[in-house]
Amino acid sequence: MLTGKRILLIVSGGIAAFKCHDLIRRLRERGAAVRCVMTEAAAKFVTPLSLQALSEDRVYADMFSLTDESEMGHIELSREADLLVVAPATADILAKMAAGLADDLASTVLLATDKTVLAAPAMNVRMWLHAATQANAATLRGRGVLFVGPNEGAMACNEYGPGRMAEPLEIVAAIESWFMGKLAAPDFHMALPQPPEAIILPHRPLLGRRALVTSGPTREAIDPVRYISNHSSGRQGHAIAAALATLGADVTLVAGPVSQADPVGVRVVRVDSADQMLEACQVALPVDVAVCAAAVADWKVARAVNAKLKKAPGAAPPVLELVPNPDILATLSAAGINRPRLVVGFAAETEDVVSNAVAKRTRKGCDWIVANDVSAGSGTFGGTDNTVHLVTAEGVEDWPKQSKDAVAARLAVRIAQHLVA
Repeated sequence: MLTGKRILLIVSGGIAAFKCHDLIRRLRERGAAVRCVMTEAAAKFVTPLSLQALSEDRVYADMFSLTDESEMGHIELSREADLLVVAPATADILAKMAAGLADDLASTVLLATDKTVLAAPAMNVRMWLHAATQANAATLRGRGVLFVGPNEGAMACNEYGPGRMAEPLEIVAAIESWFMGKLAAPDFHMALPQPPEAIILPHRPLLGRRALVTSGPTREAIDPVRYISNHSSGRQGHAIAAALATLGADVTLVAGPVSQADPVGVRVVRVDSADQMLEACQVALPVDVAVCAAAVADWKVARAVNAKLKKAPGAAPPVLELVPNPDILATLSAAGINRPRLVVGFAAETEDVVSNAVAKRTRKGCDWIVANDVSAGSGTFGGTDNTVHLVTAEGVEDWPKQSKDAVAARLAVRIAQHLVA
């Protein structure tokens, strides 16, 4: 999709600069040409050599280099790209962009360009929420600058909230959407998921809270060697359990048969069938939040047999009578005095993903539904990435494609915000 497209990546000085390595790699593997400009502060976090090796192009930093000005002046540098991407976009460079300052090569290029600029903010939550930064961002949006993020999550300074730079795949998705003409200034930032009213969370905000997470598939026995199951890997559910534990929650993970390693600091209960999973969930109650991420088999065999079913020559195959499995999500959503304060379900869909998830939330009686596309070719089952939609009573949030770890971290922060509000 990005074959032949030219991206000028402007790297400013923040801890999130290390993500630019992966961003460059992701852009290059999609066919884009990437040229980098870095600030003096950026060089404190990443080296020009690393950016050059990944981009396979020169890295520009010195506005007063006579060689650069004779071969590639800042005017030409600012206008030859198809799109300028500022990642990370620190509070400092956003302020320079808003004020029209040009005291180094990066800010000069941004002032001299006549091309679209996409900024990926990254800074401390209080810096992002400061009135000056919000005013600068509003000014830039009004001038047509596009924004992706910032995301919510843990900060290097042990705070939580909006301010984390968008993940490389999120930035790539935004770039691809812009080239496809689906996103345009000044309303681009509204097309990406925005956090609700910002809540600055304390360090480990879920300390003292109990969480229940289900993960993986279930196996419904036909006989001692055969069963009904699905392709769920448990990667997403295990990542959610780990993310909640990172925020301080006391987590019980009820896991079907998976090959995923047990998350650190999480109590794991292993089960096979849906009946066993429901029993383990009921034993874990009461909890503050339940996240039903497991892909529970909808049906089981009415009468599993204790001996292997034999195939007789010329005989018809056995007829399997199926009956519904217990509905774990609906049961937890109607748990009476033990109902969790927040019940989150998952909807694995192959078509009409959002509409089916909206209907499922109402039908099951849960508070939130995380809907994802598991159709052939999506790569969700067994893969490392996920594209989800968070369905709540307030509406639907469309999250861009990102790693399952990033989905888990974002969902965990949203859960923490809900529980501490």
